Amino acid sequence: MKTAEIAQRYLDFFEKNDHTIVPSASLVSDDPSILFTIAGMVPFIPYLNGLVPPPYSRAADVQKCIRTLDIEEVGHTARHGTFFQMLGNWSFGDYFKEGAITYAWELLTSAEADGGLGFDERDLWVTVYEDDDEAADIWHRVAGLPVERIQRLGKEDNYWSTGQPGPAGPCSEIYFDRGPAYGRDGGPAVDDNRFTEIWNLVFMQYAITNVRSKTEFDIVGELPKKNIDTGMGLERVAFIKQGVDNMYETDQVRPVLDRAVDLSGRRYGAVHEDDVRFRVIADHVRSSLMLLSDGVTPSNEGRGYILRRLMRRSIRSMRLLGVDGPTFPELFAASHDAMKDAYPVVETDWQRISQYAFAEEETFLRTLAAGSTILDLAVEETKTQGGAAISGPEAFLLHDTYGFPIDLTLEVAEEAGLTVDRAAFDALMQEQRTRAKTDAKSRKRALADHSVYREFRALGETVFTGYSDLETASTVLGLLVDGVPVDRAAQGQIAEVILAETALYAESGGQVADKGVIVGPGFELEVLDVQKPVPGLVSHTVEVTQGDVGVGQPATSVVDAANRRAARQAHSATHLVHAALRDTLGRSATQAGSLNRAGYLRFDFAWGQALSSETKTEIEEIANNAVLDNLEVTTRVVPLAEAKELGAMALFGEKYGDSVRMVDIGGPWSRELCAGTHVSSSGEIGLINLVGESSVGASNRRVEALVGIDAFRELAAERTILSQLTASLKTPRDQLAARVAELAANLKAAEKKIAAFESQALAGRVPSLVAEAETVGRTRLVARSLGSAASADDVRGLVLQVRDRLGSDPAVVALGADVGGRPVVVVATNEAARAAGAKAGALAKAAATVLGGGGGGRDDLAQGGGSDVAALPTALGAVRDSLAAG
Repeated sequence: MKTAEIAQRYLDFFEKNDHTIVPSASLVSDDPSILFTIAGMVPFIPYLNGLVPPPYSRAADVQKCIRTLDIEEVGHTARHGTFFQMLGNWSFGDYFKEGAITYAWELLTSAEADGGLGFDERDLWVTVYEDDDEAADIWHRVAGLPVERIQRLGKEDNYWSTGQPGPAGPCSEIYFDRGPAYGRDGGPAVDDNRFTEIWNLVFMQYAITNVRSKTEFDIVGELPKKNIDTGMGLERVAFIKQGVDNMYETDQVRPVLDRAVDLSGRRYGAVHEDDVRFRVIADHVRSSLMLLSDGVTPSNEGRGYILRRLMRRSIRSMRLLGVDGPTFPELFAASHDAMKDAYPVVETDWQRISQYAFAEEETFLRTLAAGSTILDLAVEETKTQGGAAISGPEAFLLHDTYGFPIDLTLEVAEEAGLTVDRAAFDALMQEQRTRAKTDAKSRKRALADHSVYREFRALGETVFTGYSDLETASTVLGLLVDGVPVDRAAQGQIAEVILAETALYAESGGQVADKGVIVGPGFELEVLDVQKPVPGLVSHTVEVTQGDVGVGQPATSVVDAANRRAARQAHSATHLVHAALRDTLGRSATQAGSLNRAGYLRFDFAWGQALSSETKTEIEEIANNAVLDNLEVTTRVVPLAEAKELGAMALFGEKYGDSVRMVDIGGPWSRELCAGTHVSSSGEIGLINLVGESSVGASNRRVEALVGIDAFRELAAERTILSQLTASLKTPRDQLAARVAELAANLKAAEKKIAAFESQALAGRVPSLVAEAETVGRTRLVARSLGSAASADDVRGLVLQVRDRLGSDPAVVALGADVGGRPVVVVATNEAARAAGAKAGALAKAAATVLGGGGGGRDDLAQGGGSDVAALPTALGAVRDSLAAG
């Protein structure tokens, strides 16, 4: 049975049983405390915890998920996958335990011919929470399971919560017995490898507080409405129904594995280490494909970093299988073919997806080449110094800064007859992980407990009137101070205000929040921020500047009209720039993010190379021509499916409801899904001035522009500078660029001549410096300050010349100079001095310590520096003292 067929049977079964079929949410989670949708229940959390009234009483879905916590286990077990699909059915205050168990048992055990999944009842076991007699009784009474196949486990295994105060409850898990070939008999309590969990039924019936750990919390009572949350792993059911050993061999994953086998020339099933690599590639390529399809792009932070890590682990695994060249065109194509029927976006956006994937592989292959060069130098230096291991810091630098995988470092070191100080490397990695966990915990702690908004959201959605009005009279529904509900807020306090209606725009869709005030009888509140802490609810962060405000009082939100006008201009200008980019570069130049504030826009888009000056001018001209044409701007609310049919552009990863707001500028030329505020016609924008274009990743570019009066002021400032230059240089404007280039060339030539003179002058000092050599112990030492020098290279050259003139007796040369306002000391030793124990690196470090900086290098030649030029004589004295002490 194909994976897609299993999913369809699931949805058909629950639709027949009066469940609303809900489409999968994006892999990009709305919850700011997590990067991805890590479980099937994540999109339903606002309904499960009562923050938002559910739009249906029962539902079913197939939810895309990404989980990277166990990434190191991928390929080693039958069930660990980064991307997976969770089949779920949900009840919000409707049916409870008996209904959930009855549905699960019927679907699992009904014959395939009747639309079921056709499991043999004798292969199924269940676990229940140790105190849940009700669930155990239902399994025995309704499903007819014998008591010995109903096992009771504790909170660690069979109790669910979010880990935060809120809803919780016991759960019941269904397991499939894979047979004696996979482990011991005795049920899931004995062996969870042989007995594979396929479905978890969560009975959400309690409210908990004072959560101390997964198993330690206080139950404060039963929920007013009991909910059902179930999750069945689609990949797990698929590998059982398809008769294969693991999820990597199912129909949606195996094609990538087979293509990797073809490219490597190695056989799957022959060598365990190779099999793990094949499975890692199959999982990670599919996971990367699905993340790209939901708008995630490779980067060095957040979601983009996770995607980049998955892709680079795939490339690394192919390299360890003996393939050094590009493979993504083949591997991603195989995954595309396997997934496009289940997820049509993979097909429709293939050009964009493949562009990012192939560019990332090309970039990383270059990284590997550069890392190999750095590693080769580290190997050579280690051998030269007689070492046996590459240091942990060097290996960590390669990994952390250059993205060079540790296992490749180990491989190269082994080929060179060396090892790697793995203990030191692992310690540095652990420090990094600890910092990351601390950061994650601090972010999580910084989030407000959203349960405080529950009672406000229960009153209905906040009505936004700002599309048409700049002032709206309303009522104060709630007040929060330091995250705690209060009845009143006094002058000088910072508070959150919940209104029934508001004209103030809450930050979203790239547009920053409105500025303005909220006024009422005897009070005035300055609006500092406007956000949507939970879907459908607007919260205004304010400072009480006059009087005090109480719950239930009338209040009027007043938008700063000038700021709103400039923000509308910037947001509409963003749409014009987007359309101009697509006109100029093609449909693949899709939006990757944006920011709009009064007078300014920033727009990120998919593109792999810098834009030429001509292209930037063309984009700017197209956008400004649209302004001159005074195109009509229209907005309408339409079903999402209709908007897509009309070709409306959407931001990848953004969550859209069944109905969406579509903004047209000039009809279909610029048609986007957008909830932001806009001008009525494009002529109101005034002017768009592109002021910047830069890279924000291997496959993303960013343009920045000033809009309206800010654009005019920037051009006026540039005109003033241009006038000053033409007057100062006595050059017509059309010849100014050539004149500046000529002056720059003349300056460079002059600097080159000066540097040559300075080098000659320094070289002329060799005889006098040799003559000034003193004897320290058995070593001849030259330690002098040169005054100023053009570059450290000049100082280094002079040091080597002096050393060579001192003969074969032990000799050390340490010369210091002021190079561009920074002190530099270069130290050189000859062979006899090194044999006597003088090390240039140690001597340079001693000097650098005095200079307030750092230094080091090889035993024969080293350099140090710092910030205190006046300390150069003392630093050279430190070299003399170190040499005498050694």
